[in-house]
Amino acid sequence: MEIIEKEQAGVSIFKLVGRLDSKTSPEFEKRIFDVIEKGSKNMIADFEDLDYISSAGLRVILKATKDLKRAEGKFVLCSMKDYVKEVFEISGFDSFLPIVDSMDDAFKKI
Repeated sequence: MEIIEKEQAGVSIFKLVGRLDSKTSPEFEKRIFDVIEKGSKNMIADFEDLDYISSAGLRVILKATKDLKRAEGKFVLCSMKDYVKEVFEISGFDSFLPIVDSMDDAFKKI
């Protein structure tokens, strides 16, 4: 998996390419929490090129969401393929985590 990280308008953006699973989630977790430790409170995960997410990936997103919420920040997910979005819906993550169609929509939620 490739993780492309950037900052725009004070928001940390992570674009994930490939598969977020038990093999790749530790690197994603490290990158997210490094940014949180540096004081970032708002994040967007761009899943346009994410092909698969496992429960290990969901766990990282849940943990980051809780940490950001405690810091009065937000974590917004965008640009998901239908089958990836279905994983979030089945797991119930869509009930507490903003999932939007585009990067523009994600910035509106922050």
